[in-house]
Amino acid sequence: MSVHIDDPVESPVIETDILIIGAGPSGLYGAYYAGFRGLRVTVMDVLPQCGGQISAMYPEKPIFDIAGFPSVRGRDLVDSLVAQAAPYDVQYLLGERAVDLAHGPDLRPEVRTDGGTVVRAGAVVITGGVGTFTPRPLPAGEGYLGRGQVYFVPDRAAHTGHDVVVVGGGDSAFDWAALLAPIARSVTLVHRSARFRAHAASVEKVRALGIEIITDSEVSALHGDLGVERVEVRHRVEKTVRQLPARTVVAALGFMADLGPLQTWGLELQARRIAVDTRMATNLPRVFAAGDITDYPGKVRLISVGFGEAATAVNNAATVIDPEAALFPGHSTEKEN
Repeated sequence: MSVHIDDPVESPVIETDILIIGAGPSGLYGAYYAGFRGLRVTVMDVLPQCGGQISAMYPEKPIFDIAGFPSVRGRDLVDSLVAQAAPYDVQYLLGERAVDLAHGPDLRPEVRTDGGTVVRAGAVVITGGVGTFTPRPLPAGEGYLGRGQVYFVPDRAAHTGHDVVVVGGGDSAFDWAALLAPIARSVTLVHRSARFRAHAASVEKVRALGIEIITDSEVSALHGDLGVERVEVRHRVEKTVRQLPARTVVAALGFMADLGPLQTWGLELQARRIAVDTRMATNLPRVFAAGDITDYPGKVRLISVGFGEAATAVNNAATVIDPEAALFPGHSTEKEN
């Protein structure tokens, strides 16, 4: 049940036309489109940088299904989306989680963040992908997070010359191993099973690079004073132990997705996704959604689909904010440069 947020004196308050929750590809394209329509737009994300899962999980990986790009690196796609929206003075609230949603007397949405910021918007567009995703922890890595143990590799150059141990058997683990092999001193991949979740082509690529793959084993301990210096690997059956030099340990054990506070907002959910209609409207007034977080009959979860949904959501939100506004604002080619 919504409750009106009524203590603006103590909380920073931002007034905007459209609040986009989620700074992944769909959210960034929605920011561009809202600016294109002449709307003030604010983008909020719990992560400290734009790009969502792309920036956090595979910034260096090539993406092949973006229209007009035979191949584009994840980081480059995000940079281009930010640049596309830049002329419209988008306001970013990064590192802040949307916690509470309420509606004012005029039904304008009011969103409070975990940092205490209140955003009052003409409409909200939720583009949070899978919601909040939390990496599965490496039990042996407790105490070394940020001191050599990482979950993602947003900047591979930071690991140049390192002995690297990658833990996991999925696509991310093999992608990180292949990505770091050309610049690292050594790369070793450790997986608890001899069977991998990763695509066979990814496994073969890593093998072809000469990367050692240790199977049926677990990282049982990390050692080092100021940071990671070596890794203890224990065979699960034979119980033998190996000591590996390591300055970087990448725990690529997957992640847990959670809609978090959004689940308490009264949104209609279907299998942990937000139900929307053909306008990308949710069951709540002035609240829309786009991208992977949405669900409807025939839904296809592709970045390219999310772009179209973001434009649809913004255009329909514009008509709610201003009933005299046209649903279709015209083509961008019709606008003066």
